Amino acid sequence: MSKFNLGFLKANKTVNNEGAIAYSMSDKEKLVTQVLTSFFNENKFYGDNSQDILNTAKNVIKTEPSFVANLCIFARKEMHLRTISHVLVSELAKSTEGKEYVRRTLNKIIERPDDMTEVLAYYINTYGKPIPNSIKKGLADSFGKFDEYQLAKYNRKNAIKLKDILCLVHPKAKDEMQNDLWKRLLEDRLETPVTWETELSAKGNTKETWESLIDGNRLGYMAMMRNLRNIIKSGASNINKVYEYLTDEERVLKNKQLPFRYYSAYKVLKSEGIGTSKIYDALEIAIKTSTKNIDRLPGKTLIAADVSGSMTSHISAKSDLACAEVAVLMLSIANYICEETITTTFDNNLYMCNLSTQNGIIANANSIEVNGGGTDITLPLRYLLDKKIFVDRIILLSDNEINIGYSNNMGYGGTKTSCQALVEEYKRRINPNVWVHAIDMQGYGTQQFKGRNVNIIAGWSERVFDFISSVEQGMDSLIDKIGSYYFKQDQLL
Repeated sequence: MSKFNLGFLKANKTVNNEGAIAYSMSDKEKLVTQVLTSFFNENKFYGDNSQDILNTAKNVIKTEPSFVANLCIFARKEMHLRTISHVLVSELAKSTEGKEYVRRTLNKIIERPDDMTEVLAYYINTYGKPIPNSIKKGLADSFGKFDEYQLAKYNRKNAIKLKDILCLVHPKAKDEMQNDLWKRLLEDRLETPVTWETELSAKGNTKETWESLIDGNRLGYMAMMRNLRNIIKSGASNINKVYEYLTDEERVLKNKQLPFRYYSAYKVLKSEGIGTSKIYDALEIAIKTSTKNIDRLPGKTLIAADVSGSMTSHISAKSDLACAEVAVLMLSIANYICEETITTTFDNNLYMCNLSTQNGIIANANSIEVNGGGTDITLPLRYLLDKKIFVDRIILLSDNEINIGYSNNMGYGGTKTSCQALVEEYKRRINPNVWVHAIDMQGYGTQQFKGRNVNIIAGWSERVFDFISSVEQGMDSLIDKIGSYYFKQDQLL
């Protein structure tokens, strides 16, 4: 049975950013945790780790470029991370080993016209010219995907424009109609698309404008989520259509929003005091619907979220949510999909949450405080040992930057008891088959656990919980799934 952390069986000890003992990760393991927990070029508590991501990616490309290509596609398709996919495909193009994967990878990750401009902008800003043929061919293939509305919508006056790409890659038009479309793009004669942005710009942020946009179905799911505050404040009379749209099961599952988007919308409305039970119910229904296809976890589960100071940096410059708040929301989602739970948070103290699985996911997350003290990951483990509580699994959401507790948790193996030593003690004394699922929230490149029945995962999406059930059943782990996601290992399909 393969697990994410096979390399941990002979893992070398290292230290984390706080100088505490941790386990080093292989480059592949490290890259996965970095990619799935990063908005590229964004600061974290311990600084921007973008250069470290690049260094790790380059190392993996040298030995297994197909894995990086698969990770690039997986990040875009499954975790809906755009920027990091642009970075990874560009790094593949720069390398000798990875260039053969670039064309097919671009075809998979380019979903919007501005994906093309962003890939090219990253490559030129990082490496300059000439542009690799692999990128040119991939962009040429992708250009034909888009109709006039899509091209016009993203035909922005940036440093690199869509017509610049058209001139660079010379795609082959499939018919005269497409040839005419591209000619009009070059001549700046595309028909101006009617979007919610152009409507607001032309008519203003008014009740009548929002009512027209809603009635005309001209707001996409993400646009509607981001503009809830403006729609509600405008007093739009057709607001019930917004609630129906947000809770429509097909739209929820199709749009695949990261769960913290719902929580962020909730927090904005709450902070301004403009929400009512209807919109809060709609957000709860939507986030619960987004978990519909996740396998429920049987038995008893301890879920613990890190709310320490190192988790209080915002997940991006554009977000008001701290990483700890995302961890708390993930805890609440895990609580919802588990049969029976014990829920806790920790910093340098342990806090019992006592969440009902019948409550709302957002309501439960909102009830949990983020305290911001030191980091002692041993606390939930010691709680289980002290109380002699049997659980089938332990789910930990943390950045793994333990900085206290290591030298003072007496009673389990002496004065220098590590997190893993406590797990082994728990196996000896209470449940020899307990699973530890450590969800990395920041991707700093170290872990606190190793060995049998340890599953290391990473990310801010509810999709990470898919791998808990599958790994326990002996199915593909996250590393295995990514390794064969599109390209077979070191072999083009």
